[in-house]
Amino acid sequence: MNDTSNQSPANTQNPPSSGAPDLGDFLVSHGGPFFELQRQLKLLRHNTLRVGPRAALFVALAWGGPFLLGLPRNFSLEHSPEAYLADLGVWAKFFSGIGAFVLAEQQVEAGLKARLSHLVRTPIIAPTFIPAAASIVASTLRERDSRMAEFACLVLALFASILSYLNLHAAQASSWAVEHLAAGNRVTLAGWWSICVSLPLFVFLLLRGGWRHLLWARMLRKLAKLDLRLVATHPDGKGGLAFLGRYPNAYAIFVFGLSCGIASVVAKSLAHEDPSITMLSMVMSGWLAIVIGFFAYPLSAFTPPLLRLKEESLSLLAAQATQFCRSAERKTLGRNVFSDSANEPDTELSDPSKLYDATRKLSTILVDRSAVVPVAAAALIPFAVAGATKLPFKEVLSLVKKLLLL
Repeated sequence: MNDTSNQSPANTQNPPSSGAPDLGDFLVSHGGPFFELQRQLKLLRHNTLRVGPRAALFVALAWGGPFLLGLPRNFSLEHSPEAYLADLGVWAKFFSGIGAFVLAEQQVEAGLKARLSHLVRTPIIAPTFIPAAASIVASTLRERDSRMAEFACLVLALFASILSYLNLHAAQASSWAVEHLAAGNRVTLAGWWSICVSLPLFVFLLLRGGWRHLLWARMLRKLAKLDLRLVATHPDGKGGLAFLGRYPNAYAIFVFGLSCGIASVVAKSLAHEDPSITMLSMVMSGWLAIVIGFFAYPLSAFTPPLLRLKEESLSLLAAQATQFCRSAERKTLGRNVFSDSANEPDTELSDPSKLYDATRKLSTILVDRSAVVPVAAAALIPFAVAGATKLPFKEVLSLVKKLLLL
């Protein structure tokens, strides 16, 4: 355990000797070709993401485009669920999903920036390692701006469009997107718009957001290898790193959008089956485990240093406790019961009992239920809505509560 009480936040955030840039400049939602394109089109500014207007515009393009091209038929609900307004997939992906991905940008950027700044302000990273941390952040920002990464996201989005086109041609019934004819299926104008604009936009925004989280994850794992000034008896119970364990909540809106898209597929499968609450429980539990695992991966890099901190602190405190208790025993009884030695010095030591108990309670895993309830709820709510279309609402609500309490 290292004593950091003599270090002031002002001195450790940006040590004069290091010349390191401010680590708070890490802006995960800025940069890259797509960001620059939007900036040139005046959809955003460098100092503001304008997520509200952009979300409305992208939803209008993705959801409103097929709706307008399908008029007046799209006003009808007669052929549910093949009608446009009754298609859960349309609402989940083109309305909720795309809107959530854009709206999440501001929340994600602010949340990650605050966590990274906290690492230096606390200070967790030793001042001599601030330049190394700044180098890691700078490298991550260069990867964030990679043209190849966003090009790969675009290629995968176009591949998803091709698969959608093939699925429409294989459809066995007419819908807002395709007309099923004896001579072969014919894609409608609304269907073509969804293939060429709506679906690629959804997939691209999803992959772009996921890629940038992976960059953050790799950056955290690199930072975890630096000299960290952790304290086993820190009141947060995690060596002073509990604030990092709450970073997944910055992705709550993003996870909600992703879950909407996946839950819509589950809802369609439930529509053709006789589901049970057990089946829904398995699906929701599995999805929640995937989401938590996705965010636990970068945080797991801090488990080894926390384990080492706990083991070494307990060893040192146990040694001091032995000396303290033997000294107290000699003062009380006049001698030590076991291995009494007249030459053993009576040094004035503090009682380490409270520190020892606090160290024993140190958690070496940063992710826990209380820290990720918002993002867990965001992951489960769309599935709960999908399940409530076929199962009693009270049973579904009870299931959500149980999963959030795990």
